Amino acid sequence: MTFEELELTCKNCTACSLHETRTNCVFGTGNPNARLMFVGEAPGEKEDLSGIPFVGAAGKLLDKYLCAVDIPREDVYIANILKCRPPKNRDPLPAEQDACIGYLREQVKLIKPEIIVCLGRIAAMRLIKPDYKITKEHGEFVKKGDFTMTAVFHPAALLRDPRRKEDMFADMKKIKEFLDGNG
Repeated sequence: MTFEELELTCKNCTACSLHETRTNCVFGTGNPNARLMFVGEAPGEKEDLSGIPFVGAAGKLLDKYLCAVDIPREDVYIANILKCRPPKNRDPLPAEQDACIGYLREQVKLIKPEIIVCLGRIAAMRLIKPDYKITKEHGEFVKKGDFTMTAVFHPAALLRDPRRKEDMFADMKKIKEFLDGNG
């Protein structure tokens, strides 16, 4: 399946009830040959309106971190586990994640990133391990199958609790060092 075919299939998805309330399917954005892929949990309101992940306040903060460690946003790929916005930005339900995870798996197969960075606890619990503790394990690299993975604080969480911003900066520097060392 090509990237275009996968996106079209995703846009026509009716596997869970979230398709009934979405404005747009938020498939993903960025470089389809990226070495670095970020995965969040689900689109928010701004993302649902635009069809592009991480364009709201959290996305702007992510952009600042990317810029601070000299990683151009156009060099990365950004997606979410869910492609449709949960009502009132609630946490994605397990059944919704199950309905959508296949799209993310196919995106990963097509992109073949060297490193996958989970943005926040929910993405880390789904992709790295179910009992992932973001406050203790953020920034630690793990090998899972063919991929190196890590998790960082979700930018939206940093907007609510700025005390973790230094941790995020340190984690982003480690991600940049990993990329520079594996080029």
